[in-house]
Amino acid sequence: ETGGKDFIFAHESADPEALKTAMIRGAFEYQGQKCSAASRAYIPESIWNKIKDSLVSTIGELKMGTVEDFTNFINAVIDKPAFNTIKGYIDYAKSASDAEIIVGGKCDDSVGYFIEPTVILTSNPHFKTMEEEIFGPVLTVYVYKDAEYEKTLQLCDETSPYALTGAIWAND
Repeated sequence: ETGGKDFIFAHESADPEALKTAMIRGAFEYQGQKCSAASRAYIPESIWNKIKDSLVSTIGELKMGTVEDFTNFINAVIDKPAFNTIKGYIDYAKSASDAEIIVGGKCDDSVGYFIEPTVILTSNPHFKTMEEEIFGPVLTVYVYKDAEYEKTLQLCDETSPYALTGAIWAND
């Protein structure tokens, strides 16, 4: 099994609403516990400024709970070791000077192993959660200058030694 550090890369011509949907579904379906889950995103400033608030709001509205209720979008992660590992990455981000959690970040193992869908915004394209496999509901976003599209494509390619999937969102 190869590792997954799957990416979403947006070009300035990307449709903001389609991109937002792809980020949410790609990162948080199955609690991010699928090999093809999106776990890092490269978003140009011009698009980020259009979707940030809506992305945070939509993620905040995702219903979390037991699998017995089909209206829940987010369920528990698989087990205690997975919970502890994912929580460790979230705690790391909470204390980092070059990242911030913009939505989610709460973890509760009182009944099941629930982790809120979490988005980390980093100014460091080599931040730990951009490079290491988490296998949980955590998406790390790096916002790049629109003019640095090609440079950032190269950065995306060199950031992680593995990935099963990736998506480039553009209308151009």
